[in-house]
Amino acid sequence: MQIRLPKPKREQHTLAIQKRTAAVSIDLRIMILRRERVILDTALAELYNVSVKRLNEQAKRNRKRFPADFMFQLTPRENKSLRSQFATSKIGRGGRRSLPYAFTEHGAIMAATVLNSEQAVEMSVFVVRAFVRLREMLAANRELADRIGELEKHLETHDGTIQEIINVIKSLMTQPPRRRSKIGFTLPSTRTG
Repeated sequence: MQIRLPKPKREQHTLAIQKRTAAVSIDLRIMILRRERVILDTALAELYNVSVKRLNEQAKRNRKRFPADFMFQLTPRENKSLRSQFATSKIGRGGRRSLPYAFTEHGAIMAATVLNSEQAVEMSVFVVRAFVRLREMLAANRELADRIGELEKHLETHDGTIQEIINVIKSLMTQPPRRRSKIGFTLPSTRTG
């Protein structure tokens, strides 16, 4: 009886695909709340392959490592807004009993160090890269918006100039009315004197 081990190349290929998939899914899970880019505890727990309860438990036990700019709990209004967006279960019919926590980029990294699992440490790299990509995209969009604003300013000044040119061309195209001479003859004025 012979035991076959999986081929290392196949494992590496599978891990590479999983990492690429994780990087894409992380990008989609980052949202903006309170003018901060955050990831919810449910998404972070899934990425780190731990239960939400364990993630929040570790965050509460190490509260000094999670100041308000690293992690915050959603308000009932924010939660209701997200609940309507994601179509989660109603209260009292399964699902969460407490308000979710939102982790900023630094909070997500800190959660990986607190959890101290191999997958949490590995996935924290992808989380950081996703936040960096999002920051770069927002900066690019801001730069694009600034450029569009500059173009609009130029167009406003150009529009006025172009309109003046069109008016001058129209005035040149319209011929002044000719003085028509009367048909027939006129008597010369008589001088008396």
